[in-house]
Amino acid sequence: MIEITILAVMLLAALAVGLVLRGRDGKVRVADVRPRASATRKRSDTETQSVRADLLASVGVTGSGPAVLHFSADWCGPCAAVRRVVADVTGQLAESPQPPLDIEVDIDAEPVLAKELNVLSLPTTFVFDSEGRERFRISGVPKVTDLRSALEPLTIAA
Repeated sequence: MIEITILAVMLLAALAVGLVLRGRDGKVRVADVRPRASATRKRSDTETQSVRADLLASVGVTGSGPAVLHFSADWCGPCAAVRRVVADVTGQLAESPQPPLDIEVDIDAEPVLAKELNVLSLPTTFVFDSEGRERFRISGVPKVTDLRSALEPLTIAA
């Protein structure tokens, strides 16, 4: 009888964790951009920002306008849905004063950038403003309406 009780408790706990994680999937969250220290040596905030800016510039996030950066891989099934959503939203906003860039990065080709941005799962999407600052982070497949509402204010000319 004790074994059945333990099993039931474990199943309920697993269900609760699964529901919490599923609830976060695809939600647009405001970015938490606190500098992280390197595992080998600590970097100053200026060094961290410089390294991050250089890595982002190497893939096309230059700060010349808003950008949607999404990490994907050949082996990632949901990444195709993210491609469609991002292409749809950037296409809708193409006529805006500052049209957003659609930048896709293969996580296998850019592992250093993925580590710097703390990408822990695929697909992961970032929204950067026209100054190159990370504004939003989305894990999973974003909804078109959510991505558009996060990106649209950034496309208005200053």
